[in-house]
Amino acid sequence: MIRKVIPLFLFLHFFLLSAAPSFAEIVVIRAEGAVTPVMSEFISKSIDDAVRDKSELLLIELDTPGGLDTSMRSIVKKIIASDVPVAVFVSPSGARAASAGVFITLAAHVAAMSPGTNIGAAHPVNMGGKMDETVAEKAANDAAAYIKSLAEKRGRNADWAEKAVRESVSITESEALKLKVIDYVAKNTQELINIIDGKVTETAFGTVTIKTKGVPVRYSEPGLRHKILDLISNPNVAYMLMLFFEMTNPGSIFPGVFGAISLILAFYSFQTLPVNYAGLMLIILAIVLFILEIKITSFGILTIGGILSMLIGSLMLFDSPLPFYKLSMKVILPGVLLTTLFFVLTVKLAVTAYRRKPVTGIEELEGLEGEARSDVYHAGQVFIHGEIWQAWSEEPIPKGDKVIVESVEH
Repeated sequence: MIRKVIPLFLFLHFFLLSAAPSFAEIVVIRAEGAVTPVMSEFISKSIDDAVRDKSELLLIELDTPGGLDTSMRSIVKKIIASDVPVAVFVSPSGARAASAGVFITLAAHVAAMSPGTNIGAAHPVNMGGKMDETVAEKAANDAAAYIKSLAEKRGRNADWAEKAVRESVSITESEALKLKVIDYVAKNTQELINIIDGKVTETAFGTVTIKTKGVPVRYSEPGLRHKILDLISNPNVAYMLMLFFEMTNPGSIFPGVFGAISLILAFYSFQTLPVNYAGLMLIILAIVLFILEIKITSFGILTIGGILSMLIGSLMLFDSPLPFYKLSMKVILPGVLLTTLFFVLTVKLAVTAYRRKPVTGIEELEGLEGEARSDVYHAGQVFIHGEIWQAWSEEPIPKGDKVIVESVEH
């Protein structure tokens, strides 16, 4: 009897193990916009999570005009070092993988594009403006060697990759497939997942066969932290944060606290943006001039100087040939206008307060309304400002009538 039970137990054990659901899954994330430290951190964390969870595949839906070289290289290193296959899918239709996006796409274990997308134009550009010829040549040579090594590692077209850097060539998805720049063209994410089932690739773990058939797909969104950091990395948001600091700092404690927080967030943004420090100094000068206008009556000269300094500094603040790092005029003009109105109003209130006759002690009773607590004729009592005072009037005032203080005698 025991001999029969043991084989039956072993059979059930292996049957249940084979029938147990696999915890492997396909994780899909979306990377859209400029390649920044925030995007790099999000993709790196997603790869770490995929490796930890032993996911079957991490698929990145990419749409980027390019971005920071340091962030791009960080993403590429993470993809190459990943034990889990990483697919980069340039999608949806109308998306692009330009500049830094080309490197990221070519570094992936699987590279794919949607119809109506393009890839290319990877020539290095200095975010701060023009580079001299020697520096530009060095940067181009370095980028060309780097992208060729990535293409060769994945068995893709290294000659085209070099042209994308040196000649800024850009191609459509069908051309990319024909030239063996990418592996697949798919209409959507699900179609791509179906197509790559059974693909063999090399990861840091070794040779891996990607299995996608019947594997659950999970879409992962950036956390609140990444969303906030991504928002303040926008040059227009960084500019508004700085203006908010400017307008709230001269005020009371609470506005000053919020202004200081805004300034810290703005400085975080400046770490990822091509800040022109001459423009930043002009904006700081504008702040100084506006504050001096409150302290010194210059008949508007300091205010005009502040407006000009603010406008010129704003135009110079983010000096980059890259369109996604430029400050919008739709933000600059309202920002300068609102800041000017704020300080003009502040100056007006300050001047009004300065010209007002100072009142202290009982002198502040002048002009206040009260009530007669007794009949007042020459002498009597009135109730003013929560207190009973001795009053004098040339005309009779009956008890209970309203009175107004015309003058105060010590």
